[in-house]
Amino acid sequence: MHKRESAADLNAKGLVLLQKGSRRDAIEMFLQAAAKLPSWATPYYYLGLVYKFEAIWEKSLDYNQRATALDPKNEAAWWNLGIAATALARWDVARAAWRGFGIEVPDGDGPVDLPCGLGPIRLNPEGDAEVVWADRLDPARAEIVSIPFPQSKHRWGDVVLNDGAPVGFRRHDGKDVPVFNALQLLTASSFGTFVARVAMPNRDDFVTELARIAADKEGAAEDWSTSTRILCKACSESRAHTAHDTKAKPPDGVHVIGVAAKCREHASAILEAWKSDKKEIQVESLDDALLPGTS
Repeated sequence: MHKRESAADLNAKGLVLLQKGSRRDAIEMFLQAAAKLPSWATPYYYLGLVYKFEAIWEKSLDYNQRATALDPKNEAAWWNLGIAATALARWDVARAAWRGFGIEVPDGDGPVDLPCGLGPIRLNPEGDAEVVWADRLDPARAEIVSIPFPQSKHRWGDVVLNDGAPVGFRRHDGKDVPVFNALQLLTASSFGTFVARVAMPNRDDFVTELARIAADKEGAAEDWSTSTRILCKACSESRAHTAHDTKAKPPDGVHVIGVAAKCREHASAILEAWKSDKKEIQVESLDDALLPGTS
Protein backbone atom coordinates (compact mmCIF):
# COMPACT_ATOMS: atom_id res chain seq x y z
CA MET A 1 0.00 0.00 0.00
CA HIS A 2 2.85 2.38 0.81
CA LYS A 3 4.36 1.94 -2.67
CA ARG A 4 1.02 2.58 -4.37
CA GLU A 5 0.37 5.71 -2.31
CA SER A 6 3.87 6.98 -3.00
CA ALA A 7 3.52 6.28 -6.72
CA ALA A 8 0.11 7.96 -6.81
CA ASP A 9 1.54 11.03 -5.08
CA LEU A 10 4.41 11.28 -7.56
CA ASN A 11 2.01 10.82 -10.46
CA ALA A 12 -0.26 13.57 -9.10
CA LYS A 13 2.71 15.93 -8.84
CA GLY A 14 3.57 15.10 -12.43
CA LEU A 15 0.05 16.01 -13.54
CA VAL A 16 0.25 19.38 -11.79
CA LEU A 17 3.56 20.11 -13.50
CA LEU A 18 2.16 18.99 -16.86
CA GLN A 19 -0.83 21.34 -16.49
CA LYS A 20 1.58 24.18 -15.75
CA GLY A 21 3.51 23.39 -18.93
CA SER A 22 6.61 22.06 -17.13
CA ARG A 23 6.95 18.97 -19.27
CA ARG A 24 10.55 18.11 -18.38
CA ASP A 25 9.80 18.16 -14.64
CA ALA A 26 6.57 16.24 -15.22
CA ILE A 27 8.51 13.49 -17.00
CA GLU A 28 10.78 13.13 -13.98
CA MET A 29 7.80 12.72 -11.66
CA PHE A 30 6.16 10.12 -13.92
CA LEU A 31 9.42 8.20 -14.18
CA GLN A 32 9.71 8.14 -10.39
CA ALA A 33 6.10 6.98 -10.09
CA ALA A 34 6.74 4.16 -12.58
CA ALA A 35 9.88 3.12 -10.69
CA LYS A 36 7.93 2.98 -7.42
CA LEU A 37 5.20 0.78 -8.87
CA PRO A 38 6.25 -0.80 -12.20
CA SER A 39 3.01 -2.78 -12.44
CA TRP A 40 0.89 0.42 -12.58
CA ALA A 41 0.03 1.51 -16.13
CA THR A 42 -0.91 5.13 -15.43
CA PRO A 43 2.57 6.72 -15.20
CA TYR A 44 3.57 4.99 -18.44
CA TYR A 45 0.48 6.39 -20.14
CA TYR A 46 1.36 9.92 -19.06
CA LEU A 47 4.96 9.47 -20.18
CA GLY A 48 3.64 8.41 -23.58
CA LEU A 49 1.37 11.45 -23.59
CA VAL A 50 4.13 13.94 -22.75
CA TYR A 51 6.43 12.49 -25.38
CA LYS A 52 3.56 12.79 -27.88
CA PHE A 53 3.35 16.50 -27.04
CA GLU A 54 7.12 16.68 -27.56
CA ALA A 55 6.91 14.69 -30.85
CA ILE A 56 9.52 12.24 -29.54
CA TRP A 57 7.83 9.32 -31.17
CA GLU A 58 10.08 6.39 -30.25
CA LYS A 59 9.63 7.13 -26.55
CA SER A 60 5.92 7.81 -26.93
CA LEU A 61 5.51 4.45 -28.66
CA ASP A 62 7.55 2.64 -26.01
CA TYR A 63 5.66 4.03 -23.02
CA ASN A 64 2.24 3.58 -24.61
CA GLN A 65 3.15 -0.04 -25.37
CA ARG A 66 4.03 -0.52 -21.71
CA ALA A 67 0.77 1.12 -20.62
CA THR A 68 -1.41 -1.03 -22.88
CA ALA A 69 0.44 -4.20 -21.87
CA LEU A 70 -0.35 -3.47 -18.20
CA ASP A 71 -3.86 -2.13 -18.84
CA PRO A 72 -5.41 -3.38 -22.10
CA LYS A 73 -8.57 -1.34 -21.34
CA ASN A 74 -6.73 1.98 -21.48
CA GLU A 75 -8.26 3.35 -24.70
CA ALA A 76 -6.32 6.62 -24.59
CA ALA A 77 -3.02 4.73 -24.46
CA TRP A 78 -4.05 2.56 -27.42
CA TRP A 79 -4.94 5.70 -29.39
CA ASN A 80 -1.68 7.47 -28.60
CA LEU A 81 0.18 4.29 -29.49
CA GLY A 82 -1.54 4.41 -32.89
CA ILE A 83 -0.45 8.03 -33.37
CA ALA A 84 3.17 7.30 -32.43
CA ALA A 85 3.28 4.23 -34.66
CA THR A 86 1.85 6.25 -37.57
CA ALA A 87 4.46 8.97 -37.08
CA LEU A 88 7.17 6.29 -37.28
CA ALA A 89 5.51 4.41 -40.17
CA ARG A 90 5.32 1.34 -37.94
CA TRP A 91 2.22 0.11 -39.70
CA ASP A 92 2.10 -3.26 -37.94
CA VAL A 93 2.06 -1.53 -34.56
CA ALA A 94 -0.49 1.04 -35.79
CA ARG A 95 -2.87 -1.73 -36.87
CA ALA A 96 -2.47 -3.47 -33.53
CA ALA A 97 -3.13 -0.18 -31.71
CA TRP A 98 -6.35 0.61 -33.58
CA ARG A 99 -7.54 -2.94 -33.00
CA GLY A 100 -6.65 -2.64 -29.33
CA PHE A 101 -8.81 0.48 -29.21
CA GLY A 102 -11.66 -1.49 -30.79
CA ILE A 103 -11.51 -0.40 -34.43
CA GLU A 104 -11.75 -3.00 -37.18
CA VAL A 105 -8.71 -2.47 -39.39
CA PRO A 106 -8.05 -4.31 -42.67
CA ASP A 107 -4.88 -6.37 -42.97
CA GLY A 108 -1.95 -5.04 -44.97
CA ASP A 109 1.75 -4.25 -44.93
CA GLY A 110 1.88 -0.55 -45.77
CA PRO A 111 -0.05 2.48 -44.50
CA VAL A 112 -3.38 1.78 -42.86
CA ASP A 113 -6.25 2.02 -45.36
CA LEU A 114 -9.13 3.16 -43.18
CA PRO A 115 -10.85 6.29 -44.56
CA CYS A 116 -12.54 8.28 -41.80
CA GLY A 117 -14.30 10.87 -43.96
CA LEU A 118 -13.94 14.61 -44.41
CA GLY A 119 -12.98 16.53 -41.30
CA PRO A 120 -11.46 19.82 -40.09
CA ILE A 121 -7.80 19.92 -39.06
CA ARG A 122 -6.17 22.75 -37.11
CA LEU A 123 -2.73 23.60 -38.48
CA ASN A 124 -0.11 25.17 -36.19
CA PRO A 125 -2.32 24.82 -33.09
CA GLU A 126 0.26 26.41 -30.81
CA GLY A 127 0.90 29.38 -33.09
CA ASP A 128 -1.15 31.22 -35.72
CA ALA A 129 -3.70 28.46 -36.02
CA GLU A 130 -5.73 27.84 -39.16
CA VAL A 131 -8.51 25.27 -39.54
CA VAL A 132 -8.69 23.57 -42.93
CA TRP A 133 -10.65 20.66 -44.35
CA ALA A 134 -8.98 17.32 -44.99
CA ASP A 135 -9.69 13.77 -46.06
CA ARG A 136 -8.89 11.60 -43.05
CA LEU A 137 -6.97 8.65 -44.47
CA ASP A 138 -7.02 6.77 -41.18
CA PRO A 139 -7.47 7.74 -37.50
CA ALA A 140 -4.13 9.59 -37.39
CA ARG A 141 -3.47 10.79 -40.97
CA ALA A 142 -5.25 13.47 -42.99
CA GLU A 143 -4.68 14.85 -46.49
CA ILE A 144 -5.45 18.57 -46.75
CA VAL A 145 -8.11 19.37 -49.37
CA SER A 146 -8.44 23.09 -48.62
CA ILE A 147 -5.76 25.51 -49.79
CA PRO A 148 -4.15 26.79 -46.58
CA PHE A 149 -2.84 30.31 -46.32
CA PRO A 150 0.88 30.31 -47.24
CA GLN A 151 1.78 31.64 -43.78
CA SER A 152 0.82 28.24 -42.39
CA LYS A 153 3.69 26.61 -44.36
CA HIS A 154 1.21 23.93 -45.39
CA ARG A 155 -0.13 23.14 -48.86
CA TRP A 156 -3.07 21.58 -50.62
CA GLY A 157 -2.31 17.85 -50.66
CA ASP A 158 -0.02 17.77 -47.61
CA VAL A 159 -0.50 14.70 -45.44
CA VAL A 160 -0.37 15.56 -41.74
CA LEU A 161 -0.36 13.56 -38.53
CA ASN A 162 -3.42 14.46 -36.47
CA ASP A 163 -4.21 14.10 -32.79
CA GLY A 164 -7.28 12.21 -31.60
CA ALA A 165 -8.72 14.61 -29.01
CA PRO A 166 -11.37 16.99 -30.43
CA VAL A 167 -10.54 20.68 -29.93
CA GLY A 168 -13.61 22.46 -31.24
CA PHE A 169 -16.24 21.66 -33.86
CA ARG A 170 -17.28 22.81 -37.33
CA ARG A 171 -20.53 22.30 -39.23
CA HIS A 172 -20.62 19.95 -42.21
CA ASP A 173 -23.75 18.66 -43.90
CA GLY A 174 -25.81 19.97 -40.98
CA LYS A 175 -23.76 18.18 -38.34
CA ASP A 176 -21.05 19.18 -35.88
CA VAL A 177 -17.78 17.46 -36.76
CA PRO A 178 -14.75 17.53 -34.44
CA VAL A 179 -11.61 19.53 -35.15
CA PHE A 180 -8.34 17.66 -34.58
CA ASN A 181 -4.98 19.35 -34.12
CA ALA A 182 -2.22 18.62 -36.61
CA LEU A 183 0.88 17.30 -34.84
CA GLN A 184 3.37 17.36 -37.70
CA LEU A 185 3.81 17.16 -41.46
CA LEU A 186 4.17 13.59 -42.72
CA THR A 187 4.33 14.04 -46.50
CA ALA A 188 4.77 17.39 -48.22
CA SER A 189 2.63 18.06 -51.28
CA SER A 190 4.20 18.45 -54.72
CA PHE A 191 1.91 21.45 -55.25
CA GLY A 192 2.79 25.02 -54.42
CA THR A 193 0.50 27.87 -53.34
CA PHE A 194 0.00 30.89 -55.61
CA VAL A 195 -1.99 34.00 -54.70
CA ALA A 196 -3.88 36.06 -57.25
CA ARG A 197 -5.63 39.39 -56.79
CA VAL A 198 -8.66 39.42 -59.07
CA ALA A 199 -11.14 42.20 -59.79
CA MET A 200 -14.48 40.47 -60.24
CA PRO A 201 -18.16 40.60 -59.28
CA ASN A 202 -19.13 38.74 -56.13
CA ARG A 203 -20.84 35.83 -57.93
CA ASP A 204 -21.07 32.31 -56.56
CA ASP A 205 -21.24 30.78 -60.04
CA PHE A 206 -17.88 32.33 -60.94
CA VAL A 207 -16.29 30.84 -57.82
CA THR A 208 -17.86 27.44 -58.47
CA GLU A 209 -16.55 27.43 -62.03
CA LEU A 210 -13.08 28.42 -60.83
CA ALA A 211 -12.95 25.36 -58.58
CA ARG A 212 -14.20 23.11 -61.38
CA ILE A 213 -11.71 24.37 -63.96
CA ALA A 214 -8.83 24.05 -61.50
CA ALA A 215 -9.83 20.46 -60.72
CA ASP A 216 -10.09 19.69 -64.45
CA LYS A 217 -6.53 20.96 -64.81
CA GLU A 218 -5.39 18.77 -61.87
CA GLY A 219 -4.98 21.60 -59.40
CA ALA A 220 -7.23 23.53 -57.03
CA ALA A 221 -8.42 27.09 -56.49
CA GLU A 222 -10.41 28.93 -53.82
CA ASP A 223 -11.76 32.44 -53.40
CA TRP A 224 -10.31 33.19 -49.98
CA SER A 225 -12.16 36.51 -49.86
CA THR A 226 -15.52 34.76 -49.54
CA SER A 227 -14.63 31.31 -48.16
CA THR A 228 -12.65 32.17 -45.03
CA ARG A 229 -13.86 33.15 -41.58
CA ILE A 230 -11.95 34.77 -38.74
CA LEU A 231 -12.79 33.31 -35.33
CA CYS A 232 -11.69 34.24 -31.86
CA LYS A 233 -9.67 31.53 -30.07
CA ALA A 234 -12.60 30.57 -27.84
CA CYS A 235 -14.90 30.03 -30.82
CA SER A 236 -12.25 28.23 -32.83
CA GLU A 237 -11.67 25.71 -30.05
CA SER A 238 -15.35 25.12 -29.28
CA ARG A 239 -18.38 25.93 -31.45
CA ALA A 240 -18.38 29.09 -33.53
CA HIS A 241 -21.14 31.59 -32.76
CA THR A 242 -22.21 34.71 -34.59
CA ALA A 243 -20.90 37.23 -32.07
CA HIS A 244 -17.29 36.26 -32.82
CA ASP A 245 -17.70 34.85 -36.32
CA THR A 246 -16.42 37.21 -39.03
CA LYS A 247 -16.81 36.26 -42.67
CA ALA A 248 -14.20 37.75 -44.97
CA LYS A 249 -15.49 40.25 -47.51
CA PRO A 250 -13.77 41.28 -50.73
CA PRO A 251 -12.61 44.94 -50.60
CA ASP A 252 -13.83 47.06 -53.50
CA GLY A 253 -14.57 44.04 -55.65
CA VAL A 254 -10.98 42.75 -55.49
CA HIS A 255 -10.88 39.09 -54.46
CA VAL A 256 -7.87 37.16 -53.16
CA ILE A 257 -7.67 33.78 -54.88
CA GLY A 258 -5.56 30.89 -53.65
CA VAL A 259 -4.34 28.51 -56.35
CA ALA A 260 -2.70 25.13 -55.78
CA ALA A 261 -0.51 24.32 -58.77
CA LYS A 262 2.68 22.51 -59.77
CA CYS A 263 4.34 25.73 -60.91
CA ARG A 264 3.58 29.33 -61.83
CA GLU A 265 2.75 28.37 -65.42
CA HIS A 266 0.23 25.80 -64.15
CA ALA A 267 -1.41 28.43 -61.92
CA SER A 268 -1.54 30.92 -64.79
CA ALA A 269 -3.16 28.31 -67.05
CA ILE A 270 -5.89 27.68 -64.48
CA LEU A 271 -6.68 31.39 -64.18
CA GLU A 272 -6.54 31.98 -67.92
CA ALA A 273 -8.97 29.11 -68.65
CA TRP A 274 -11.33 30.48 -66.01
CA LYS A 275 -11.43 34.11 -67.16
CA SER A 276 -11.13 33.52 -70.91
CA ASP A 277 -14.86 33.99 -71.59
CA LYS A 278 -15.59 36.45 -68.76
CA LYS A 279 -15.01 40.13 -69.49
CA GLU A 280 -15.96 40.95 -65.87
CA ILE A 281 -12.82 39.24 -64.51
CA GLN A 282 -9.42 40.94 -64.45
CA VAL A 283 -6.38 39.24 -62.88
CA GLU A 284 -4.35 42.09 -61.38
CA SER A 285 -1.44 40.05 -60.01
CA LEU A 286 -0.19 36.53 -59.37
CA ASP A 287 2.41 35.86 -56.66
CA ASP A 288 4.43 32.75 -55.81
CA ALA A 289 3.53 32.34 -52.13
CA LEU A 290 4.76 28.86 -51.14
CA LEU A 291 6.88 26.57 -53.27
CA PRO A 292 6.01 22.89 -53.73
CA GLY A 293 7.20 20.59 -50.96
CA THR A 294 10.37 18.54 -51.24
CA SER A 295 9.90 15.92 -48.53
